[in-house]
Amino acid sequence: MLALVPDDPAGSPPSISLHNRLGDAVDTAFGQGAATIGIDIPIGLSEDGRRVADLEARTLLGPRRSTVFPTPVRAVLDAVDYRDALVHSRAACGKGLSKQAWNLMPKIREADELVRPEDEPLLFEVHPELAFSRLAGEVLLEPKKTPQGRARRLALLGAALHLDDAAVRMLGAQRPGPGAAADDVTDAVAVALSARALHRGTGTILGDGAQDRLGRTMRICF
Repeated sequence: MLALVPDDPAGSPPSISLHNRLGDAVDTAFGQGAATIGIDIPIGLSEDGRRVADLEARTLLGPRRSTVFPTPVRAVLDAVDYRDALVHSRAACGKGLSKQAWNLMPKIREADELVRPEDEPLLFEVHPELAFSRLAGEVLLEPKKTPQGRARRLALLGAALHLDDAAVRMLGAQRPGPGAAADDVTDAVAVALSARALHRGTGTILGDGAQDRLGRTMRICF
């Protein structure tokens, strides 16, 4: 899911599109003039499972900390199935791997192959719940799939983009392709707004500056 938001908040709605590959989404974004891109996929994998950015994100989110799952260790990239991934993970860090994290491994592999150290000023790992907390000035306690959580997130996006009520309703109704859920759209727009803030120098970067084996800084931004 790719969301593009205007740099000038003049009431223009975001552009939403669905892409099967991360590389296609990144190419589309830069082709349409994006200055920075937020990616809701881990960038930078540790050897031992420790990423300070993950710990800091969970601390900031408090009661919503469970939305930040532990990032897999690099060794899991070579796993052929979930059972094999558990073996690799336990050998590397003494811990297993959630099914949620395993299901994201194709995207994590894709990001690991795509993002280079020199892309750091342009591509940022962004967590949607932190992105919404930046817009709200507080952690959103309402889960995003509840009616209350969805309504509040749409209201925050509408305010950030200076959208009128009709445009907010249109945003809430967008489904850019098969398999796209309502919260996929709102998450993508929130991530894009954090990328805009990072471009403007007003975003926040978590982590201790440690780099992975390939030279990418392990960070979470919003």
